[in-house]
Amino acid sequence: MSIDKLDLQTPDLVNANFEKLADLFPNCITESANGKAIDFDLLKQELNHAVVEGTKERYRLEWPGKKEAIVTANIPTTKTLRPMREDSVDFDNTENLYIEGDNLEVLKLLQESYLGKIKMIYIDPPYNTGNDFVYKDNFTGDKEIELFESGQKDEYSQRLVVNPEASGRYHSDWLTMMYPRLKLARNLLTDDGVIFISIDDNEVNNLKKISDEIFGEVNFVDTIIWKKRYGGGAKEKYLVALHEYVLVYAKSKNELQDLFIPLSEEQIKRYYVNKDEKYNLRGGYRTHPLEAMKSFDTRENLNFPIKAPDGREVWPKRQWRWGKETFEDALSKNEVEFNLTKEGNWILSSKQYLKDENGEIRKTKPFTIIDDIFTQHGTNEIVDIFGNAKVFDFPKPVSFLYRLIQIGFNYDKTGIILDFFSGSGSSAEATFRLNLDDGGRRKFIQVQIPEITDDKSEARKAGYNSICEIGKARIRQARKTTLDTQTSLLTEKRAELEKLSKGQLKMEGDPKVEALKTEIKNLQLTIDNLDTGFRVYRLADSNMLDVYYKPQDYKQENLDLFADNVKPDRTSDDLLAQIMLDWGLPLSLKIEQAKVAGKQVYKVANNSLYACFDKGIDEAFAKEIAKDQPLRIVFRDSGFKDDTAKTNVKQLLKQLSPETEMKVI
Repeated sequence: MSIDKLDLQTPDLVNANFEKLADLFPNCITESANGKAIDFDLLKQELNHAVVEGTKERYRLEWPGKKEAIVTANIPTTKTLRPMREDSVDFDNTENLYIEGDNLEVLKLLQESYLGKIKMIYIDPPYNTGNDFVYKDNFTGDKEIELFESGQKDEYSQRLVVNPEASGRYHSDWLTMMYPRLKLARNLLTDDGVIFISIDDNEVNNLKKISDEIFGEVNFVDTIIWKKRYGGGAKEKYLVALHEYVLVYAKSKNELQDLFIPLSEEQIKRYYVNKDEKYNLRGGYRTHPLEAMKSFDTRENLNFPIKAPDGREVWPKRQWRWGKETFEDALSKNEVEFNLTKEGNWILSSKQYLKDENGEIRKTKPFTIIDDIFTQHGTNEIVDIFGNAKVFDFPKPVSFLYRLIQIGFNYDKTGIILDFFSGSGSSAEATFRLNLDDGGRRKFIQVQIPEITDDKSEARKAGYNSICEIGKARIRQARKTTLDTQTSLLTEKRAELEKLSKGQLKMEGDPKVEALKTEIKNLQLTIDNLDTGFRVYRLADSNMLDVYYKPQDYKQENLDLFADNVKPDRTSDDLLAQIMLDWGLPLSLKIEQAKVAGKQVYKVANNSLYACFDKGIDEAFAKEIAKDQPLRIVFRDSGFKDDTAKTNVKQLLKQLSPETEMKVI
């Protein structure tokens, strides 16, 4: 027996600090002659809002604009998200989000509310083919950006630019776009979260390198190869390209469990070829040769004789897969099958049942190749919804996203999937379908820049002015299809039960009837639990006037002009959304409205946050609201009856509800 030895030395603080920095800034870990090291030039950049120059050679991917990309990710934003109730479905109750706007700014806004809360991220970014768009992220304060920030220029048309192969910064512009977005996305993942990134040959190598840097090379899970079409045409110049890639990274592989997905219907059918006395409990079974097919080293404990039913001894050519003890245990449970060949030789096989000893259906490991779903499936889905394949080019098939979500959630039925290049909304529809199939309650966050459709495009002819309009229309249709499918099935089962009740069968206690009742109950429960709504938010500049952020830029005599810091066109819904983001509360929390002492009050997640933006807040209101003991409460600075009331309200809340944190805007 070994005994642990005392190391008799003080803790290695250098290594401890190295690990802390590696966890916070995995992109700052590099290689040196002595092994892993901190790239201090890059660390300085992470801790600085300006570009920091450095000339030290190191092992890493460099490109013109990399430091600007880091600066871009780190610069804070004062933008906000404005709720669009008229575009939403079941706004007050749904936990799904659809956000219109530049995904870089949106990712910054989500940093507090969704830090470490996203189970899975899937993105299908521009592939940089030379014909698609990249986001142009300017971070310098030139005249054009001032116009943009002040709202004097159209936000969306200025942020997307074509990146032709002839460009001198062809790869650099794409990397500069992707780097800050992936960097911010990593922060949002749960410790056991995963990200799936679709890409093709144009940038797969560069994407792998920056992802290794951002997520850490040790957290690379695998590359999925997607055979996306059946074959190629004559226009292929060299080889027929049939595939794309999906790079998979974990937030931390140390926290990531083994990945499993359910067996397909075809796989389940294979188990029903064989049956034995355990069929009712464990289903059918498949057989696997007990003899090791390949082995480069032989082990004595795996080489022993087994007595066949006719008394003969059977020896393996090389060795068995099991040791003697394991074999005898399986034999005693009738989990070994003996078959005699035409030549009179015994073949031994182990039984693998469909279900485990608890009656749970077996799971399977996902493959790194997906070759049974094709791009045409996605095109067909667009035709089914919009009647025209050209409304949206090359959408990812729902079944493809369904498969990836199965892998990413790994049998978890709750959690959030984020897609910040959401396009036509395939991942939202896939989430609906998976929840319908397994009774899950997964939620989605879709982010899409409202890219304007071309004036002469089929999308514009069909009435869709932007990609976001297409995405929202698709999700609404997916909601209808999901609910209609489940409701039709429920109606069918109820009709079947009613038919049985009119027959000669004894209703109470009849196994067939009871099974049908259970099925109806479960169907109704699934419908009740399905969340097929979505809250729409739109990226916008802050709800607050500039004086709120830069009071030092205004003279005292001018401050009276800003008695109210809020822009005149902003609503209570707008203010509430910005407060939730600022306080780090998820935008998906349930929101209720109520009247308290004659004032309109927003209640977020019961008493997690109260907000009242009405005028005339006074002591009577404070006494009434204190009865609910809210954890946080927010008022407009200009909303109090007078300065005395403002002071008294604060004191009353401190006295009557000491746990309540009060703030004003």
